[in-house]
Amino acid sequence: MQTNAQRALATVCLVAFVMWALPLFAGEGMWTFDNPPRKQLKELYGFEPTQQWLDHLRLASVRVGDGGSGSFVSPNGLLLTNDHVGRGQLQKLSTKDRDLVAQGFYAHTTAEELKCPDLELNVLMSMENVTDRVLGAVNPAMSPREALDARRSVTGDITKEASEKSGLKADIVAFYNGSEYWLYLYKKYTDVRLVMAPEVQAAFFGGDPDNFTFPRHDLDITFFRAYEGGKPANTAQFLKWKTAGAQEGDLVFVSGHPGSTNRLQTYAQTEYQRDIAYPARLKGLVRSLELLRKYSSRGPEQARQAAGSIFGMENGKKASEGEYQGLLDKNLMAKKFQEDKDLRDRVNANPEWKKAYGWAWDTITTVLERQKLMSRQGTYRTLRGRLFQMALQIVQSAEELKKPNGDRQAPYQDANLPGMKFRLFSPAPVYPELEEVQVADGLVEAVENIGADDLFVKEVLNARTPEVAARELVAGTQMADVKVRKQLFEGGESAIAASTDPMILLARKLAPLMTETRKWNERYITGPTASAGEAIGKARFAVFGKSVNPDATFTLRLSYGTIKGYPMNGTQAPPMTTLYGLYDRSLSFGNKGAWALPARFVEGESKLALSTPLNFVSTCDIIGGNSGSPVVDREGAFVGLIFDGNIESLPGRFMYSETTNRAVAVHPAGIIECLRKLYDANGLADELEGMSKVL
Repeated sequence: MQTNAQRALATVCLVAFVMWALPLFAGEGMWTFDNPPRKQLKELYGFEPTQQWLDHLRLASVRVGDGGSGSFVSPNGLLLTNDHVGRGQLQKLSTKDRDLVAQGFYAHTTAEELKCPDLELNVLMSMENVTDRVLGAVNPAMSPREALDARRSVTGDITKEASEKSGLKADIVAFYNGSEYWLYLYKKYTDVRLVMAPEVQAAFFGGDPDNFTFPRHDLDITFFRAYEGGKPANTAQFLKWKTAGAQEGDLVFVSGHPGSTNRLQTYAQTEYQRDIAYPARLKGLVRSLELLRKYSSRGPEQARQAAGSIFGMENGKKASEGEYQGLLDKNLMAKKFQEDKDLRDRVNANPEWKKAYGWAWDTITTVLERQKLMSRQGTYRTLRGRLFQMALQIVQSAEELKKPNGDRQAPYQDANLPGMKFRLFSPAPVYPELEEVQVADGLVEAVENIGADDLFVKEVLNARTPEVAARELVAGTQMADVKVRKQLFEGGESAIAASTDPMILLARKLAPLMTETRKWNERYITGPTASAGEAIGKARFAVFGKSVNPDATFTLRLSYGTIKGYPMNGTQAPPMTTLYGLYDRSLSFGNKGAWALPARFVEGESKLALSTPLNFVSTCDIIGGNSGSPVVDREGAFVGLIFDGNIESLPGRFMYSETTNRAVAVHPAGIIECLRKLYDANGLADELEGMSKVL
């Protein structure tokens, strides 16, 4: 018999479920290109994307290795993404005397374009369903850990075969909790050069206070160019530029690479996020930001070195806070509870399904209890900074590369080795002073949370204080030297054994402990979670088929919606902003702080048509990783550049709402207006508008 409390909870869940589920949100979904929302588009908008339309958009869309998206916008390898996606490369190309993040950059000719240290671009060339082969490698008699090993082995074989046969980058992508597997083949560009970037004050106008809000007034753009054989790449599949853009109410699409969502998690997993993961994450971000700001106060050069990390952490903190607020929303949690219960009830009502899948929910719950007990070790048994991570990668490589390809950890399998080495041998600068500060604080935090007697902490400190350990490790290492890293990697076990580098010595000491920790996790956490997730994914297929799209996995997705304002703060947010609004907002804050305009904007105001659209919002379903995604219209023409979501969209990691979720984009008219009248970039604008055929 239900208690009054149970009946009350059931009532809240039912009301919330109805409130969220009706009507079915038209724009919800980040759809894979093998399963586009044809039915929805035809019924809602009378639009049927052809296979040619989909293929063209896919081949013009680009995954940016630094964690975002982009698109080719000319046949000459010209790529457009966000300034904040390209900021890491701008930072790496900068020096004490030339800060490209603050000052911006424009190459008037290809000869002036700057080669990026370690930027990789990927274009999805083909997709193949390999579910039968992957799942066929697992048999019911296997333990979860053995099943995990079997999947890793077979996926390693598939990617090796595919990359050797095609010459392309091969990835195995798991969808629907691992109940479906696809082989994605990518064309890879590693010679990528910087063409243009505005000043950060224009790209990130309004700074952190305006981040994840709307109305916005940002010129968040950066142009790169892909090269092949030392020449601009021939990118025949590019998006035609439409300066006029789209209008309010128009159907638009976003083609990009959303990073991750948690919409298909069980209710217990969502509770874990709310109660354990997010509070710990936010606590860590607050601490790291305080450390970086303190470091920045040492001087202008230290401030320049830390600026990129501060931006990333401020962005992550604000996003995490918004997602966490969603988890604290009783209506959202009630809907998650009801969705999970509904699926489980359907499974349990069918004897065959119950036998095959019913066990999985209890397994997930058991795993989460284990995970709670070990979460502190998982969080704090690590050394911050790039230097140690590179040393550990070199040490682990020597051990892993002795094994058959299928037995190696994924980063060291043959198909992934080129990418791993590309990043390991990057000439990007390392800042020793900043590394020392981060290593020391990480060790202090570890002592505070897992204790000085923890095996990891004792091995690292070796009877030293965190500050002394950090100073000796950073001062003594040569890991910042690319030549040294190459010599150690290529020299293998003998070179590593002979090395006296303190970071290498520490990595050798810690590698067995980290291997032991990884194996424990595989046996008790990741293995059982993968097996249970696969079962729940199959149950979802049995009930819903593929009418529900899979969670985001930083792979190419298509979302759709309309350009539309929304209710906000008791009033109405407009669908678009203009250059008028940019100057008004700056003046409203006295042209100071986050709202100070770059000198060229102040001096060039009279040159501009201030009624030109600058930013706009649509109901397209996006999340982190979509930054830099193109917005296209029915014709497949470029009509915008995604750079943010509004604050109301942040709980979209767990639940989408068309009422208030909005994707924020830069308007092509605003881009052209600023390029031509403020940046003396007519050559670039001509290339975009198709008026320049020769570089």
